[in-house]
Amino acid sequence: MADRRTFMKRVGLTAAATGAIATGRVGARTDGHETATDPEAVGGDAGAGAETEFDYPWQFIGRRSATMATNGMVATSHPIAAQVGTQTLQRGGNAADAAVATAVTLNLVEPHMTSVLGDMFALTHFDGEYRALNGSGRAPAAADIDTYCDRTDATEDGEPVVPTEGGLPVTVPGALDGFYELSERYGKLPFEDLLEPAIGYARDGVPVTEYVAAQWEVAAPRVEGFESFRETFLIDGEPPSPEQLFTNPDFADSLERIADEGIETVYGGEFGAEIVDAVQEHGGVLELSDLENHESTWDEPISAEYRGMEVLEHPPNTQGVAALQALNVLEEFDLAADPTDPERLHRQIEALKIAFADTEEFVTDPEAYDIPLETMLSPEYGRQRAAEIGPNVGTYEPRADRHSDTVYLTVVDGDGNAVSLINSGFWPFASGIVVGGFPLQNRGSSFSLDPDDPNALEPEKRPFHTLVPAMLAEDGEFRASFGVMGGDTQPQGHVQVVTNLVDSGLNPQAAIDAPRFRFLEDHEVTLETSRLPQATVDDLRERGHDVITEDEYFEPDANHYGGAQLIYRTDDGVLIGGSEPRRDGQAIGF
Repeated sequence: MADRRTFMKRVGLTAAATGAIATGRVGARTDGHETATDPEAVGGDAGAGAETEFDYPWQFIGRRSATMATNGMVATSHPIAAQVGTQTLQRGGNAADAAVATAVTLNLVEPHMTSVLGDMFALTHFDGEYRALNGSGRAPAAADIDTYCDRTDATEDGEPVVPTEGGLPVTVPGALDGFYELSERYGKLPFEDLLEPAIGYARDGVPVTEYVAAQWEVAAPRVEGFESFRETFLIDGEPPSPEQLFTNPDFADSLERIADEGIETVYGGEFGAEIVDAVQEHGGVLELSDLENHESTWDEPISAEYRGMEVLEHPPNTQGVAALQALNVLEEFDLAADPTDPERLHRQIEALKIAFADTEEFVTDPEAYDIPLETMLSPEYGRQRAAEIGPNVGTYEPRADRHSDTVYLTVVDGDGNAVSLINSGFWPFASGIVVGGFPLQNRGSSFSLDPDDPNALEPEKRPFHTLVPAMLAEDGEFRASFGVMGGDTQPQGHVQVVTNLVDSGLNPQAAIDAPRFRFLEDHEVTLETSRLPQATVDDLRERGHDVITEDEYFEPDANHYGGAQLIYRTDDGVLIGGSEPRRDGQAIGF
Protein backbone atom coordinates (compact mmCIF):
# COMPACT_ATOMS: atom_id res chain seq x y z
CA MET A 1 0.00 0.00 0.00
CA ALA A 2 1.35 3.41 -0.97
CA ASP A 3 0.66 6.14 1.57
CA ARG A 4 -0.18 9.68 0.55
CA ARG A 5 3.30 11.14 1.14
CA THR A 6 4.89 8.39 -0.89
CA PHE A 7 2.43 9.10 -3.68
CA MET A 8 3.31 12.79 -3.64
CA LYS A 9 6.98 11.93 -4.11
CA ARG A 10 6.21 9.59 -6.98
CA VAL A 11 3.77 11.62 -9.07
CA GLY A 12 6.45 12.32 -11.68
CA LEU A 13 6.99 8.64 -12.45
CA THR A 14 5.72 7.08 -15.66
CA ALA A 15 3.94 3.77 -16.05
CA ALA A 16 7.35 2.10 -16.04
CA ALA A 17 7.19 2.49 -12.24
CA THR A 18 5.82 -1.05 -12.26
CA GLY A 19 7.52 -3.76 -14.22
CA ALA A 20 4.28 -5.36 -15.27
CA ILE A 21 3.08 -2.22 -17.03
CA ALA A 22 6.47 -1.74 -18.64
CA THR A 23 6.27 -5.23 -20.14
CA GLY A 24 2.74 -4.62 -21.45
CA ARG A 25 4.26 -3.10 -24.57
CA VAL A 26 2.88 -2.62 -28.04
CA GLY A 27 3.79 -5.62 -30.18
CA ALA A 28 3.46 -8.22 -27.39
CA ARG A 29 0.01 -9.79 -27.36
CA THR A 30 -1.46 -12.70 -25.49
CA ASP A 31 -4.17 -13.58 -28.02
CA GLY A 32 -1.99 -14.96 -30.77
CA HIS A 33 -1.76 -11.79 -32.86
CA GLU A 34 0.98 -9.27 -33.40
CA THR A 35 0.38 -5.54 -33.06
CA ALA A 36 2.03 -3.65 -35.90
CA THR A 37 4.94 -1.44 -34.90
CA ASP A 38 6.29 -0.86 -38.42
CA PRO A 39 5.32 2.69 -39.52
CA GLU A 40 4.34 1.37 -42.95
CA ALA A 41 1.96 -1.08 -41.31
CA VAL A 42 0.01 1.62 -39.49
CA GLY A 43 0.47 4.63 -41.70
CA GLY A 44 0.68 3.40 -45.27
CA ASP A 45 3.32 4.49 -47.78
CA ALA A 46 4.45 8.02 -46.96
CA GLY A 47 6.65 8.27 -50.05
CA ALA A 48 7.51 11.62 -51.65
CA GLY A 49 4.86 13.06 -53.93
CA ALA A 50 2.03 10.89 -52.61
CA GLU A 51 -0.73 11.94 -50.26
CA THR A 52 -0.55 9.86 -47.10
CA GLU A 53 -3.52 7.55 -46.64
CA PHE A 54 -3.68 6.74 -42.96
CA ASP A 55 -4.95 3.47 -41.61
CA TYR A 56 -7.04 4.18 -38.52
CA PRO A 57 -6.94 1.39 -35.93
CA TRP A 58 -8.43 3.64 -33.19
CA GLN A 59 -7.28 1.17 -30.53
CA PHE A 60 -5.01 2.23 -27.69
CA ILE A 61 -1.37 1.68 -28.75
CA GLY A 62 0.62 4.28 -26.80
CA ARG A 63 1.25 6.08 -23.52
CA ARG A 64 1.67 9.68 -22.40
CA SER A 65 3.43 11.56 -19.65
CA ALA A 66 1.42 13.46 -17.05
CA THR A 67 0.50 17.10 -17.82
CA MET A 68 1.51 19.69 -15.22
CA ALA A 69 0.53 23.34 -14.71
CA THR A 70 -0.42 25.81 -11.97
CA ASN A 71 -2.90 28.34 -13.39
CA GLY A 72 -5.65 25.98 -14.46
CA MET A 73 -6.26 22.72 -16.29
CA VAL A 74 -8.97 21.00 -18.35
CA ALA A 75 -9.08 17.28 -19.13
CA THR A 76 -11.66 15.80 -21.46
CA SER A 77 -12.18 13.41 -24.34
CA HIS A 78 -11.69 15.75 -27.32
CA PRO A 79 -8.80 18.17 -27.94
CA ILE A 80 -10.99 20.95 -29.35
CA ALA A 81 -13.26 20.89 -26.30
CA ALA A 82 -10.25 20.85 -23.98
CA GLN A 83 -8.85 23.89 -25.77
CA VAL A 84 -12.16 25.73 -25.44
CA GLY A 85 -12.17 25.11 -21.70
CA THR A 86 -8.57 26.26 -21.29
CA GLN A 87 -9.22 29.40 -23.32
CA THR A 88 -12.24 30.13 -21.12
CA LEU A 89 -9.98 30.02 -18.06
CA GLN A 90 -7.43 32.24 -19.77
CA ARG A 91 -10.01 34.93 -20.49
CA GLY A 92 -11.04 35.23 -16.88
CA GLY A 93 -13.44 32.38 -16.35
CA ASN A 94 -13.27 29.94 -13.46
CA ALA A 95 -13.80 26.19 -13.24
CA ALA A 96 -17.59 26.50 -13.62
CA ASP A 97 -17.33 28.69 -16.73
CA ALA A 98 -14.76 26.41 -18.34
CA ALA A 99 -16.81 23.31 -17.54
CA VAL A 100 -19.93 24.68 -19.25
CA ALA A 101 -18.05 25.89 -22.34
CA THR A 102 -16.26 22.56 -22.61
CA ALA A 103 -19.45 20.52 -22.16
CA VAL A 104 -21.38 22.41 -24.83
CA THR A 105 -18.50 21.98 -27.28
CA LEU A 106 -18.36 18.25 -26.56
CA ASN A 107 -22.00 18.10 -27.65
CA LEU A 108 -20.85 19.19 -31.10
CA VAL A 109 -17.63 17.21 -31.53
CA GLU A 110 -18.95 13.94 -30.02
CA PRO A 111 -22.63 14.11 -30.97
CA HIS A 112 -23.22 10.37 -30.71
CA MET A 113 -22.08 10.47 -27.09
CA THR A 114 -24.14 13.26 -25.61
CA SER A 115 -26.72 16.00 -26.03
CA VAL A 116 -27.66 19.43 -24.71
CA LEU A 117 -31.12 17.85 -24.49
CA GLY A 118 -29.79 14.95 -22.45
CA ASP A 119 -28.86 14.83 -18.77
CA MET A 120 -25.85 15.91 -16.71
CA PHE A 121 -24.43 15.46 -13.22
CA ALA A 122 -21.59 17.33 -11.54
CA LEU A 123 -19.59 17.40 -8.36
CA THR A 124 -18.27 20.85 -7.50
CA HIS A 125 -15.62 22.19 -5.15
CA PHE A 126 -15.73 25.94 -4.58
CA ASP A 127 -14.29 27.73 -1.54
CA GLY A 128 -13.83 24.46 0.31
CA GLU A 129 -17.44 23.29 -0.14
CA TYR A 130 -18.39 20.11 -2.01
CA ARG A 131 -21.76 19.92 -3.73
CA ALA A 132 -23.55 17.51 -6.07
CA LEU A 133 -25.59 18.96 -8.94
CA ASN A 134 -28.31 16.71 -10.34
CA GLY A 135 -29.23 17.87 -13.83
CA SER A 136 -31.24 14.80 -14.79
CA GLY A 137 -34.78 14.96 -16.11
CA ARG A 138 -37.90 13.22 -14.95
CA ALA A 139 -40.48 11.07 -16.68
CA PRO A 140 -43.42 12.97 -18.16
CA ALA A 141 -46.39 13.51 -15.83
CA ALA A 142 -48.49 11.40 -18.19
CA ALA A 143 -46.06 8.46 -18.09
CA ASP A 144 -47.43 5.31 -16.50
CA ILE A 145 -46.88 1.61 -16.96
CA ASP A 146 -50.26 0.84 -18.56
CA THR A 147 -49.89 3.58 -21.17
CA TYR A 148 -46.36 2.52 -22.08
CA CYS A 149 -47.30 -1.17 -22.25
CA ASP A 150 -50.11 -0.27 -24.66
CA ARG A 151 -47.78 1.79 -26.86
CA THR A 152 -44.64 -0.37 -26.98
CA ASP A 153 -43.83 -3.35 -29.17
CA ALA A 154 -40.42 -3.77 -27.54
CA THR A 155 -39.98 -6.86 -25.38
CA GLU A 156 -37.28 -8.54 -23.32
CA ASP A 157 -37.68 -12.17 -22.28
CA GLY A 158 -41.24 -11.90 -23.54
CA GLU A 159 -42.13 -8.97 -21.29
CA PRO A 160 -42.83 -5.40 -22.53
CA VAL A 161 -40.05 -2.84 -22.06
CA VAL A 162 -39.65 0.84 -22.82
CA PRO A 163 -38.23 1.09 -26.36
CA THR A 164 -34.90 2.75 -27.07
CA GLU A 165 -36.06 4.74 -30.11
CA GLY A 166 -38.85 7.22 -30.70
CA GLY A 167 -40.88 9.37 -28.33
CA LEU A 168 -41.67 6.98 -25.45
CA PRO A 169 -38.14 6.86 -23.96
CA VAL A 170 -37.72 10.65 -24.04
CA THR A 171 -37.54 12.12 -20.54
CA VAL A 172 -37.33 15.81 -19.68
CA PRO A 173 -33.98 17.19 -20.93
CA GLY A 174 -32.09 18.25 -17.82
CA ALA A 175 -28.61 19.04 -19.16
CA LEU A 176 -29.22 22.59 -20.38
CA ASP A 177 -30.78 23.62 -17.08
CA GLY A 178 -27.89 21.94 -15.25
CA PHE A 179 -25.33 23.87 -17.27
CA TYR A 180 -27.18 27.09 -16.51
CA GLU A 181 -27.42 26.28 -12.79
CA LEU A 182 -23.70 25.64 -12.60
CA SER A 183 -22.95 28.90 -14.39
CA GLU A 184 -25.37 30.94 -12.28
CA ARG A 185 -24.22 29.56 -8.94
CA TYR A 186 -20.45 29.65 -9.42
CA GLY A 187 -19.51 31.17 -12.77
CA LYS A 188 -17.94 34.57 -13.42
CA LEU A 189 -18.76 35.00 -17.13
CA PRO A 190 -22.21 35.53 -18.73
CA PHE A 191 -23.84 32.23 -19.67
CA GLU A 192 -24.37 33.29 -23.27
CA ASP A 193 -20.62 33.92 -23.66
CA LEU A 194 -19.94 30.29 -22.81
CA LEU A 195 -21.93 29.15 -25.85
CA GLU A 196 -19.95 31.19 -28.38
CA PRO A 197 -17.06 28.79 -29.06
CA ALA A 198 -19.40 25.90 -29.87
CA ILE A 199 -21.48 28.15 -32.12
CA GLY A 200 -18.40 29.06 -34.14
CA TYR A 201 -17.22 25.48 -34.50
CA ALA A 202 -20.72 24.31 -35.45
CA ARG A 203 -20.79 26.77 -38.36
CA ASP A 204 -17.18 26.37 -39.50
CA GLY A 205 -17.02 22.62 -39.00
CA VAL A 206 -14.84 20.23 -37.03
CA PRO A 207 -12.84 17.31 -38.44
CA VAL A 208 -14.20 13.95 -37.36
CA THR A 209 -11.56 11.91 -35.56
CA GLU A 210 -10.85 8.27 -36.34
CA TYR A 211 -12.30 7.16 -33.00
CA VAL A 212 -15.50 9.20 -33.35
CA ALA A 213 -15.93 8.09 -36.98
CA ALA A 214 -15.69 4.42 -36.00
CA GLN A 215 -18.40 4.76 -33.36
CA TRP A 216 -20.56 7.01 -35.57
CA GLU A 217 -20.59 4.30 -38.25
CA VAL A 218 -21.66 1.63 -35.77
CA ALA A 219 -24.30 3.84 -34.14
CA ALA A 220 -26.04 5.22 -37.23
CA PRO A 221 -28.00 2.15 -38.44
CA ARG A 222 -30.11 1.99 -35.27
CA VAL A 223 -31.59 5.46 -35.78
CA GLU A 224 -31.18 6.19 -39.50
CA GLY A 225 -34.91 5.67 -39.97
CA PHE A 226 -35.51 9.09 -38.40
CA GLU A 227 -35.47 11.85 -41.00
CA SER A 228 -34.24 14.43 -38.47
CA PHE A 229 -31.25 12.21 -37.70
CA ARG A 230 -30.38 11.68 -41.35
CA GLU A 231 -30.59 15.38 -42.14
CA THR A 232 -28.37 16.33 -39.20
CA PHE A 233 -25.82 13.57 -38.80
CA LEU A 234 -25.35 11.94 -42.18
CA ILE A 235 -23.37 13.46 -45.03
CA ASP A 236 -24.67 12.43 -48.45
CA GLY A 237 -26.52 9.65 -46.68
CA GLU A 238 -23.46 8.24 -44.92
CA PRO A 239 -21.73 8.72 -41.56
CA PRO A 240 -18.70 10.99 -41.89
CA SER A 241 -15.27 9.46 -42.44
CA PRO A 242 -12.12 10.30 -40.48
CA GLU A 243 -10.79 13.76 -41.42
CA GLN A 244 -14.14 14.80 -42.92
CA LEU A 245 -15.50 18.14 -41.74
CA PHE A 246 -18.80 18.00 -39.88
CA THR A 247 -20.96 21.10 -39.56
CA ASN A 248 -24.21 21.45 -37.63
CA PRO A 249 -25.81 24.82 -38.49
CA ASP A 250 -29.03 23.90 -36.64
CA PHE A 251 -26.93 23.35 -33.51
CA ALA A 252 -25.44 26.84 -33.93
CA ASP A 253 -28.85 28.41 -34.54
CA SER A 254 -30.30 26.73 -31.45
CA LEU A 255 -27.47 27.91 -29.21
CA GLU A 256 -27.87 31.45 -30.52
CA ARG A 257 -31.57 31.19 -29.82
CA ILE A 258 -30.86 30.06 -26.25
CA ALA A 259 -28.33 32.87 -25.83
CA ASP A 260 -30.85 35.47 -27.04
CA GLU A 261 -34.05 34.15 -25.41
CA GLY A 262 -32.63 32.39 -22.35
CA ILE A 263 -33.06 28.74 -21.43
CA GLU A 264 -36.76 29.46 -20.93
CA THR A 265 -37.20 28.94 -24.66
CA VAL A 266 -36.61 25.23 -23.97
CA TYR A 267 -38.32 25.05 -20.59
CA GLY A 268 -41.77 26.20 -21.61
CA GLY A 269 -41.12 28.44 -24.62
CA GLU A 270 -41.22 28.04 -28.39
CA PHE A 271 -38.23 25.70 -28.57
CA GLY A 272 -39.85 23.55 -25.90
CA ALA A 273 -43.06 23.41 -27.92
CA GLU A 274 -41.06 22.11 -30.89
CA ILE A 275 -39.54 19.41 -28.68
CA VAL A 276 -42.98 18.36 -27.43
CA ASP A 277 -44.39 18.23 -30.98
CA ALA A 278 -41.53 15.99 -32.13
CA VAL A 279 -41.91 13.63 -29.16
CA GLN A 280 -45.67 13.31 -29.54
CA GLU A 281 -45.35 12.80 -33.30
CA HIS A 282 -43.25 9.73 -32.48
CA GLY A 283 -45.58 8.26 -29.88
CA GLY A 284 -44.36 9.95 -26.69
CA VAL A 285 -46.37 11.60 -23.91
CA LEU A 286 -44.17 14.60 -23.06
CA GLU A 287 -46.08 17.86 -22.49
CA LEU A 288 -44.88 21.48 -22.38
CA SER A 289 -45.80 21.58 -18.68
CA ASP A 290 -43.20 18.85 -18.04
CA LEU A 291 -40.53 21.20 -19.37
CA GLU A 292 -41.93 24.19 -17.48
CA ASN A 293 -41.88 22.31 -14.19
CA HIS A 294 -38.32 20.97 -14.49
CA GLU A 295 -35.62 22.07 -12.08
CA SER A 296 -32.14 20.81 -11.28
CA THR A 297 -31.31 20.01 -7.66
CA TRP A 298 -28.27 20.44 -5.42
CA ASP A 299 -27.38 17.67 -2.98
CA GLU A 300 -24.56 16.51 -0.71
CA PRO A 301 -22.05 14.07 -2.22
CA ILE A 302 -21.80 10.57 -0.77
CA SER A 303 -18.37 9.27 0.20
CA ALA A 304 -16.25 6.48 1.60
CA GLU A 305 -12.69 6.39 2.88
CA TYR A 306 -10.20 4.19 1.07
CA ARG A 307 -6.85 3.82 2.83
CA GLY A 308 -6.96 7.38 4.14
CA MET A 309 -8.30 8.97 0.94
CA GLU A 310 -11.90 10.16 0.87
CA VAL A 311 -13.64 9.21 -2.38
CA LEU A 312 -16.66 11.39 -3.20
CA GLU A 313 -19.40 10.29 -5.59
CA HIS A 314 -22.77 11.62 -6.71
CA PRO A 315 -25.74 10.23 -4.73
CA PRO A 316 -28.61 8.28 -6.35
CA ASN A 317 -30.36 8.30 -8.79
CA THR A 318 -26.81 7.53 -10.04
CA GLN A 319 -24.62 4.46 -9.49
CA GLY A 320 -21.81 6.22 -7.59
CA VAL A 321 -22.65 4.09 -4.57
CA ALA A 322 -21.41 1.04 -6.52
CA ALA A 323 -17.85 2.39 -6.67
CA LEU A 324 -17.87 3.27 -2.97
CA GLN A 325 -19.27 -0.08 -1.93
CA ALA A 326 -16.65 -1.93 -4.00
CA LEU A 327 -13.88 0.15 -2.43
CA ASN A 328 -15.24 -0.65 1.05
CA VAL A 329 -14.95 -4.33 0.15
CA LEU A 330 -11.42 -3.93 -1.22
CA GLU A 331 -10.37 -2.04 1.91
CA GLU A 332 -10.41 -5.45 3.62
CA PHE A 333 -7.68 -6.83 1.36
CA ASP A 334 -4.00 -6.00 0.89
CA LEU A 335 -3.91 -5.52 -2.86
CA ALA A 336 -0.68 -6.11 -4.75
CA ALA A 337 0.96 -2.97 -6.13
CA ASP A 338 1.10 -4.51 -9.60
CA PRO A 339 -2.16 -3.66 -11.49
CA THR A 340 -1.76 -6.84 -13.55
CA ASP A 341 -1.56 -9.16 -10.54
CA PRO A 342 -4.26 -11.83 -11.00
CA GLU A 343 -5.25 -11.97 -7.31
CA ARG A 344 -5.74 -8.20 -7.30
CA LEU A 345 -7.80 -8.30 -10.50
CA HIS A 346 -9.92 -11.18 -9.19
CA ARG A 347 -10.75 -9.30 -6.00
CA GLN A 348 -11.56 -6.09 -7.87
CA ILE A 349 -13.88 -7.90 -10.27
CA GLU A 350 -15.68 -9.77 -7.49
CA ALA A 351 -16.04 -6.64 -5.34
CA LEU A 352 -17.63 -4.81 -8.25
CA LYS A 353 -20.01 -7.69 -8.98
CA ILE A 354 -21.19 -7.55 -5.36
CA ALA A 355 -21.70 -3.80 -5.65
CA PHE A 356 -23.54 -4.11 -8.98
CA ALA A 357 -25.90 -6.70 -7.50
CA ASP A 358 -26.89 -4.30 -4.73
CA THR A 359 -27.12 -1.36 -7.12
CA GLU A 360 -29.44 -3.29 -9.41
CA GLU A 361 -31.68 -4.17 -6.46
CA PHE A 362 -31.85 -0.81 -4.68
CA VAL A 363 -30.75 2.24 -6.69
CA THR A 364 -33.34 4.46 -8.30
CA ASP A 365 -34.87 7.89 -7.63
CA PRO A 366 -34.53 8.40 -3.84
CA GLU A 367 -37.68 10.52 -3.86
CA ALA A 368 -39.64 7.45 -4.93
CA TYR A 369 -37.86 4.65 -3.07
CA ASP A 370 -36.13 4.29 0.30
CA ILE A 371 -32.57 3.34 -0.68
CA PRO A 372 -30.55 1.77 2.19
CA LEU A 373 -27.54 4.00 1.53
CA GLU A 374 -26.31 4.02 5.12
CA THR A 375 -26.04 0.24 5.10
CA MET A 376 -24.59 0.00 1.62
CA LEU A 377 -21.85 2.51 2.47
CA SER A 378 -20.96 1.24 5.95
CA PRO A 379 -17.49 -0.26 6.49
CA GLU A 380 -19.10 -3.08 8.48
CA TYR A 381 -21.22 -4.06 5.47
CA GLY A 382 -18.07 -3.92 3.33
CA ARG A 383 -16.36 -6.36 5.70
CA GLN A 384 -19.34 -8.71 5.56
CA ARG A 385 -19.41 -8.74 1.78
CA ALA A 386 -15.61 -9.07 1.55
CA ALA A 387 -15.89 -12.38 3.42
CA GLU A 388 -17.87 -13.73 0.44
CA ILE A 389 -14.91 -13.37 -1.92
CA GLY A 390 -13.00 -16.61 -2.19
CA PRO A 391 -10.32 -17.82 -4.59
CA ASN A 392 -12.84 -18.43 -7.39
CA VAL A 393 -15.78 -16.58 -8.96
CA GLY A 394 -18.82 -16.03 -6.75
CA THR A 395 -22.44 -16.93 -7.33
CA TYR A 396 -23.68 -13.33 -7.62
CA GLU A 397 -24.44 -12.60 -11.28
CA PRO A 398 -25.61 -9.02 -11.71
CA ARG A 399 -26.43 -7.43 -15.01
CA ALA A 400 -24.29 -4.62 -16.34
CA ASP A 401 -25.21 -1.77 -18.66
CA ARG A 402 -22.91 -2.02 -21.66
CA HIS A 403 -24.03 1.24 -23.24
CA SER A 404 -21.10 3.61 -23.14
CA ASP A 405 -22.26 6.80 -24.80
CA THR A 406 -21.29 9.64 -22.53
CA VAL A 407 -18.82 12.52 -22.26
CA TYR A 408 -16.86 13.43 -19.16
CA LEU A 409 -14.75 16.48 -18.32
CA THR A 410 -12.93 17.87 -15.35
CA VAL A 411 -11.65 21.38 -14.69
CA VAL A 412 -9.51 22.76 -11.86
CA ASP A 413 -8.73 26.47 -11.85
CA GLY A 414 -5.81 28.31 -10.30
CA ASP A 415 -7.71 28.88 -7.05
CA GLY A 416 -8.32 25.17 -6.56
CA ASN A 417 -11.99 25.37 -7.53
CA ALA A 418 -13.02 22.24 -9.42
CA VAL A 419 -15.85 20.75 -11.45
CA SER A 420 -16.27 17.07 -12.25
CA LEU A 421 -19.01 16.87 -14.90
CA ILE A 422 -20.62 14.14 -16.96
CA ASN A 423 -23.24 14.53 -19.72
CA SER A 424 -25.11 12.02 -21.88
CA GLY A 425 -28.06 11.30 -24.14
CA PHE A 426 -27.87 7.61 -23.08
CA TRP A 427 -27.67 5.34 -26.18
CA PRO A 428 -25.65 6.45 -29.21
CA PHE A 429 -27.56 9.32 -30.83
CA ALA A 430 -30.13 8.84 -28.08
CA SER A 431 -33.76 8.37 -29.19
CA GLY A 432 -33.03 9.10 -32.86
CA ILE A 433 -35.27 12.20 -32.74
CA VAL A 434 -33.32 15.40 -33.41
CA VAL A 435 -34.66 18.88 -32.70
CA GLY A 436 -32.65 21.97 -33.54
CA GLY A 437 -29.47 19.96 -34.08
CA PHE A 438 -29.78 18.27 -30.65
CA PRO A 439 -30.71 14.58 -30.21
CA LEU A 440 -33.48 13.96 -27.65
CA GLN A 441 -32.29 11.57 -24.96
CA ASN A 442 -33.72 8.08 -24.50
CA ARG A 443 -32.92 7.75 -20.78
CA GLY A 444 -36.51 6.66 -20.13
CA SER A 445 -35.64 3.29 -21.67
CA SER A 446 -33.84 2.45 -18.42
CA PHE A 447 -37.20 2.45 -16.58
CA SER A 448 -38.76 -0.94 -15.86
CA LEU A 449 -42.38 -1.71 -16.77
CA ASP A 450 -42.52 -4.19 -13.90
CA PRO A 451 -44.44 -2.39 -11.11
CA ASP A 452 -42.49 -4.31 -8.44
CA ASP A 453 -39.10 -3.11 -9.69
CA PRO A 454 -37.57 -0.22 -7.67
CA ASN A 455 -36.86 1.46 -10.99
CA ALA A 456 -40.42 1.04 -12.25
CA LEU A 457 -41.80 3.81 -14.44
CA GLU A 458 -43.79 6.43 -12.54
CA PRO A 459 -44.97 9.95 -13.43
CA GLU A 460 -42.31 12.61 -12.77
CA LYS A 461 -39.81 10.04 -11.50
CA ARG A 462 -36.11 10.26 -12.29
CA PRO A 463 -34.74 7.03 -13.80
CA PHE A 464 -31.71 5.07 -12.62
CA HIS A 465 -28.62 6.70 -14.09
CA THR A 466 -25.20 5.38 -15.01
CA LEU A 467 -23.61 8.86 -14.92
CA VAL A 468 -21.20 9.39 -12.03
CA PRO A 469 -18.62 12.18 -11.58
CA ALA A 470 -16.11 11.76 -8.74
CA MET A 471 -13.59 13.62 -6.58
CA LEU A 472 -10.91 12.81 -3.99
CA ALA A 473 -10.22 14.63 -0.74
CA GLU A 474 -7.58 14.18 1.95
CA ASP A 475 -8.20 15.43 5.48
CA GLY A 476 -11.00 17.56 3.99
CA GLU A 477 -8.68 19.19 1.45
CA PHE A 478 -9.53 18.87 -2.24
CA ARG A 479 -7.12 16.48 -3.89
CA ALA A 480 -8.48 15.40 -7.29
CA SER A 481 -11.38 15.54 -9.72
CA PHE A 482 -11.91 12.55 -12.00
CA GLY A 483 -14.32 10.34 -13.88
CA VAL A 484 -14.45 7.41 -16.28
CA MET A 485 -17.26 7.62 -18.83
CA GLY A 486 -18.97 4.58 -20.28
CA GLY A 487 -22.12 2.95 -18.87
CA ASP A 488 -21.29 0.30 -16.29
CA THR A 489 -17.60 1.05 -16.90
CA GLN A 490 -17.93 4.16 -14.76
CA PRO A 491 -17.83 2.68 -11.24
CA GLN A 492 -15.50 -0.04 -12.52
CA GLY A 493 -13.16 2.61 -13.87
CA HIS A 494 -13.39 4.65 -10.67
CA VAL A 495 -12.29 1.64 -8.62
CA GLN A 496 -9.41 0.85 -10.97
CA VAL A 497 -8.15 4.43 -11.13
CA VAL A 498 -8.35 4.89 -7.36
CA THR A 499 -6.53 1.65 -6.63
CA ASN A 500 -3.90 2.52 -9.25
CA LEU A 501 -3.32 5.84 -7.47
CA VAL A 502 -3.47 4.59 -3.89
CA ASP A 503 -2.28 0.98 -3.96
CA SER A 504 0.17 1.27 -6.86
CA GLY A 505 1.37 4.84 -6.32
CA LEU A 506 1.00 5.67 -10.02
CA ASN A 507 0.76 9.25 -11.21
CA PRO A 508 -2.56 10.38 -12.75
CA GLN A 509 -1.59 9.58 -16.34
CA ALA A 510 -0.04 6.24 -15.46
CA ALA A 511 -3.09 5.36 -13.36
CA ILE A 512 -5.23 5.86 -16.48
CA ASP A 513 -2.77 4.10 -18.80
CA ALA A 514 -2.68 0.89 -16.74
CA PRO A 515 -4.38 -2.15 -18.34
CA ARG A 516 -8.11 -2.07 -17.68
CA PHE A 517 -10.85 -4.65 -17.31
CA ARG A 518 -14.61 -4.42 -17.76
CA PHE A 519 -17.06 -6.82 -16.14
CA LEU A 520 -19.85 -7.62 -18.59
CA GLU A 521 -22.36 -10.12 -17.17
CA ASP A 522 -22.54 -13.45 -15.37
CA HIS A 523 -18.88 -14.54 -15.23
CA GLU A 524 -17.87 -12.63 -18.36
CA VAL A 525 -15.11 -10.06 -18.06
CA THR A 526 -13.08 -8.47 -20.82
CA LEU A 527 -9.49 -7.37 -20.32
CA GLU A 528 -6.87 -5.59 -22.38
CA THR A 529 -5.26 -8.92 -23.11
CA SER A 530 -2.69 -7.31 -25.43
CA ARG A 531 -1.15 -5.66 -22.38
CA LEU A 532 -1.38 -8.41 -19.77
CA PRO A 533 0.93 -11.35 -19.09
CA GLN A 534 -0.52 -14.60 -20.43
CA ALA A 535 -0.09 -16.05 -16.95
CA THR A 536 -2.55 -13.47 -15.58
CA VAL A 537 -5.18 -14.33 -18.18
CA ASP A 538 -4.73 -18.05 -17.56
CA ASP A 539 -4.98 -17.57 -13.79
CA LEU A 540 -8.27 -15.67 -14.08
CA ARG A 541 -9.73 -18.33 -16.34
CA GLU A 542 -8.74 -21.04 -13.85
CA ARG A 543 -10.67 -19.12 -11.18
CA GLY A 544 -13.83 -19.36 -13.30
CA HIS A 545 -13.78 -15.98 -15.06
CA ASP A 546 -14.96 -16.14 -18.66
CA VAL A 547 -12.28 -13.88 -20.15
CA ILE A 548 -13.27 -12.08 -23.35
CA THR A 549 -10.14 -11.05 -25.25
CA GLU A 550 -9.59 -7.51 -26.41
CA ASP A 551 -10.05 -8.39 -30.09
CA GLU A 552 -13.30 -10.26 -29.40
CA TYR A 553 -14.62 -7.33 -27.40
CA PHE A 554 -13.84 -4.67 -30.00
CA GLU A 555 -15.61 -6.48 -32.83
CA PRO A 556 -18.08 -5.77 -34.26
CA ASP A 557 -19.50 -2.92 -32.17
CA ALA A 558 -16.52 -0.60 -31.59
CA ASN A 559 -16.65 -1.28 -27.84
CA HIS A 560 -14.17 0.28 -25.46
CA TYR A 561 -12.84 0.26 -21.90
CA GLY A 562 -14.17 3.65 -20.90
CA GLY A 563 -12.74 7.14 -21.02
CA ALA A 564 -10.91 8.45 -17.95
CA GLN A 565 -9.90 12.04 -17.14
CA LEU A 566 -8.17 13.11 -13.92
CA ILE A 567 -6.67 16.27 -12.44
CA TYR A 568 -4.75 16.02 -9.16
CA ARG A 569 -3.78 19.07 -7.08
CA THR A 570 -0.75 19.01 -4.78
CA ASP A 571 -0.34 20.94 -1.54
CA ASP A 572 1.76 23.43 -3.50
CA GLY A 573 -1.03 24.06 -6.02
CA VAL A 574 0.59 22.10 -8.86
CA LEU A 575 -2.01 20.49 -11.12
CA ILE A 576 -1.14 17.06 -12.51
CA GLY A 577 -3.42 15.85 -15.28
CA GLY A 578 -4.07 12.59 -17.05
CA SER A 579 -6.30 11.92 -20.05
CA GLU A 580 -7.59 8.72 -21.60
CA PRO A 581 -5.07 7.51 -24.21
CA ARG A 582 -7.58 5.06 -25.66
CA ARG A 583 -9.57 8.02 -26.97
CA ASP A 584 -8.93 11.46 -28.46
CA GLY A 585 -8.71 13.51 -25.29
CA GLN A 586 -6.12 15.70 -23.67
CA ALA A 587 -5.29 17.28 -20.35
CA ILE A 588 -4.30 20.88 -21.09
CA GLY A 589 -2.94 23.31 -18.54
CA PHE A 590 -1.27 26.69 -18.47
